[in-house]
Amino acid sequence: MRLDRKTLAPPLRTANLLSARDLALAWSLMAILAVLAWVLVVAQARDMGIEPGTMGMGVPLFLLLWLIMMIAMMFPSVAPVALTWARSIGRRSTGIARASRLTQFVGGYLLAWTAFGLLAYGLLALTGTLVADHPDAGRWIGASAFLLAGLHQFGPLKTACLLHCRSPMGTLVRYAGFKPWARDLRVGLHHGLYCVGCCWGLMIVLVPLGVMNVLAMAVLAGVIFVEKLWRLGPVFSVVVGVAFLALAVLSLFQSWPLPGLEEPATPMTEMDMAAW
Repeated sequence: MRLDRKTLAPPLRTANLLSARDLALAWSLMAILAVLAWVLVVAQARDMGIEPGTMGMGVPLFLLLWLIMMIAMMFPSVAPVALTWARSIGRRSTGIARASRLTQFVGGYLLAWTAFGLLAYGLLALTGTLVADHPDAGRWIGASAFLLAGLHQFGPLKTACLLHCRSPMGTLVRYAGFKPWARDLRVGLHHGLYCVGCCWGLMIVLVPLGVMNVLAMAVLAGVIFVEKLWRLGPVFSVVVGVAFLALAVLSLFQSWPLPGLEEPATPMTEMDMAAW
């Protein structure tokens, strides 16, 4: 489809689609949602600790917690694209219609991460079973996770998806050509899939580090933020990839990179260690 100047003009004039007051309100809302999500994650992590597998959670509870984690980790870095699209919505909608369209965008974005959450649940369930039956398998699982994450940092999928996430204006130009039917939902889903493609490698390291490891989540959230928003984000991605490859090697000989793959000590085990 050929984009003429008339088609391109509305997206390219997004700088003033929202007033300074509305823009500040939008940033504040995303920040508040992220902070609240972090509070919930920290509170839940205190009760659950770090264990292999799904820690006894069923699929609904896991997905609920997973979405809260994604809001905490992803919302700060997705803000530029989200606010760029919000500006476009604000130019064409008001009141309830605007709120509905923004809700559809956020819902579509979280739908993409929900689908990945189902895959993550299956992966955690499998690794939990393997570690329970074969404790020595943990080091190989951890090394494989770090290796995949490291290779992904250098791969073409990472490069393409990161370029999409780092270019909110170019993204908006592309989304301007979407058909009106459920456009905002599909835009959110489409952008969410790009975010999954960009960050799935970072998420799988939560298998060896622990899915409820708050420190690991905070570090990964920082990595995602820097990759997407810093001028040297692509270079930083390479550095992170090298670090993951180093951890892949260390995991074969050291247990400290694998807190999420170690079975928690039982009271009897602790008594035996104390006796020694």
